[in-house]
Amino acid sequence: MNHTSDELPPDWPTTERQALAVQLDLRTRVVLDEPGPPPGAPLTAVGVDVAYDDERDLVAAAAVALDARTLDVVAEATAVGRVAFPYVPGLLAFREIPAVLTALRRLGAEPGLVVCDGYGLAHPRRFGLAAHLGVLTGLPTIGVAKNPFTFHYAPPGPDRGDASPLLDGDEEVGRALRTRTGVKPVFVSVGHRVSLDRACDHVLALARDFRLPETTRRADALCRRALADAVTDG
Repeated sequence: MNHTSDELPPDWPTTERQALAVQLDLRTRVVLDEPGPPPGAPLTAVGVDVAYDDERDLVAAAAVALDARTLDVVAEATAVGRVAFPYVPGLLAFREIPAVLTALRRLGAEPGLVVCDGYGLAHPRRFGLAAHLGVLTGLPTIGVAKNPFTFHYAPPGPDRGDASPLLDGDEEVGRALRTRTGVKPVFVSVGHRVSLDRACDHVLALARDFRLPETTRRADALCRRALADAVTDG
């Protein structure tokens, strides 16, 4: 088993106060004025996800690289270790990122786009997992979540590709995007170095057959297997 707590980035915070200070500093480095990779171009899209075993204080991260045009898997990697930070709403990235970074380092493929199971700007301080991971890696990153968190939206139209703003007050922090006709939407937000329009286009391209993008589906299955294997071995 790889204990990612032994591989934490330098000065990784251990308290809520420290984490808030890091979050407020790093969020100033989010790049919002780049369009990001064009949909339809040759691209390696990498999905990242994590699974927890709270009883054993373990987290498993997976990174799965797909050819964005064929959706074939070209590389995958996992990392399992101790949870790096206590559970605090709004600071979940600090629990997940060390393991995710280790999985990305082991991937053996250069990501052109990283798709996180979570939020980017759709976060109380505009710095969810996708934004945090994007700043730390420099990679174009987007967040795709299964629910709208604390934000509100009008239901998008019923057809695949229909979208509506995800709002915090009057501010658009993401979009509710219908990836399958007649199926509830997913919630897309910018992480780093990708526009919201292109983020939605990429999600549609990666979600051909299911509600969730294939990057997320593959990473979710892989991190669950890695966690189950770690528990069995442990």
